[in-house]
Parts: sequence; C-alpha cells; structure tokens
Amino acid sequence: MMYEITMNLVDDWVNTVKEVLRGAGYALEEDLSVDEIALRYFLHSQSEDTARQLAADTIGKLKEMEEIIISHMDSTIVPDIRTRTQYKGNAFHFCWVYNQGEHIIELNSEYRIPL
Repeated sequence: MMYEITMNLVDDWVNTVKEVLRGAGYALEEDLSVDEIALRYFLHSQSEDTARQLAADTIGKLKEMEEIIISHMDSTIVPDIRTRTQYKGNAFHFCWVYNQGEHIIELNSEYRIPL
C-alpha cells in the first residue's frame, strides 16, 4: 500500500526546544544547526561532555524513531491506527510533541504513541 507520510520529528523537537529556551529568556541565533541547538539546550542543565552526548543521543533517537515508524507502517502502525481510531485515509502526518511526557502523534487520526 502507498501512503503519503509527512514526518520530521527532529524539526518538531527543535521547534519545541526553541520555544522552551525563548520562554526562559534565551534567544537563539537564526542560523544555528540542529546539533548546535540541541547542544545549547542541554548545556543549560548539564556539563559540556554530558550535553554533547545527550544532544547526539536525542537527535539520533528521533531519526531512529522515524525509520522505525516508516518500516512498520504496513505491519503494525496502520493496522493499529485503523483499529483504534477508525481512520481510513492513507495520508499520515506524524509529529513529536511534549505533553506530560514525550509522544508521537499522527495528526489525521489523533493516534498517539507514548515514548
């Protein structure tokens, strides 16, 4: 089956981090890379070595989750969405959100994957 999949979990996380930092009074330059933004976020609460590791781990984990979702669309994700939400469409938009913990939400069906 062909699906229309929209997903960029790294961008979702980065945009949330920017909002958190902005809300705490830390403005970020516009031209920072994803890795630089992640590092700056973790430097607020960690030593530099730990912050570097957490930044790399977080970005890696988000990319891995994208690969897992795509590779399990037919076998697990779509059947579960169909069963739990009654959504019948073939367009899926997955987003990373933080709401009382980390989740991936599929916006069209409101399907939620807690992390």
